[in-house]
Amino acid sequence: MTFRLRKLYDLGAWGAAACMLVICALVTLQVLFRCLDGLLVLFGTNRLGLEVSGVSEIAAYLLVGATFLSLAYTFVHHAHIRVTLVISRLPSSVRVWVESACLSVALALSLVLGWELIGLVRESLDYGDVSSGLLAIPLWIPQTVLTAGVGLLCLALLEALAATLRIAITTPSRYVAPEQDEETGGE
Repeated sequence: MTFRLRKLYDLGAWGAAACMLVICALVTLQVLFRCLDGLLVLFGTNRLGLEVSGVSEIAAYLLVGATFLSLAYTFVHHAHIRVTLVISRLPSSVRVWVESACLSVALALSLVLGWELIGLVRESLDYGDVSSGLLAIPLWIPQTVLTAGVGLLCLALLEALAATLRIAITTPSRYVAPEQDEETGGE
C-alpha cells in the first residue's frame, strides 16, 4: 500500500526521534553532573551542585511526545501489533471488507480522541493550566504534541481506509493484506 503523505508521517517520526534524543541528552547531562560532584567530593572539595531542574517532568512530556508523534509512522510501516489469527484465514474478498471495518473503527476512535484532545488544549489555554511540577510548564504545549500525533494517525488511517475501500469496491478478490504485500515486495 502506498501512502501519499508518507513524508508527513516521516516528519512525525523525526519529531519522535528528536524527543528521544533530548531525553537522552538530559539524562546524560544529569548523570555527568552527578559524576562530577562525586569526583569533587572524592578529591576533598565541595560539590558544585549542578543539576537540570525538572528533568523527570521534561522527560515524561518528551516520552509522551515521542510515543504519539510516532503513531502514524509505525502504522504505515505495519509495526503496530495486530492480531490477524482469524482474518488471515478469510478469503480475500471477505477479508478486504473486514479490514475496512477494522480501519473504520480505528479511525472513528482516533477521531474521537483527537476531538477530545483539541478540547483539552482549548481548556488548558482558557484556564492557563500549568503542570504541578517544579517547572510549571504550560500544559497546552505537551497536549498540542499529543493532538498532532493523533492527527497524523487519523490521516494515515484515512489513507489506508480509502485504499482498502477502493480495492473492496473494484476488485475484492485481488486484495492482499498490507503486511503480506510488503513481504512480497509490493508497496
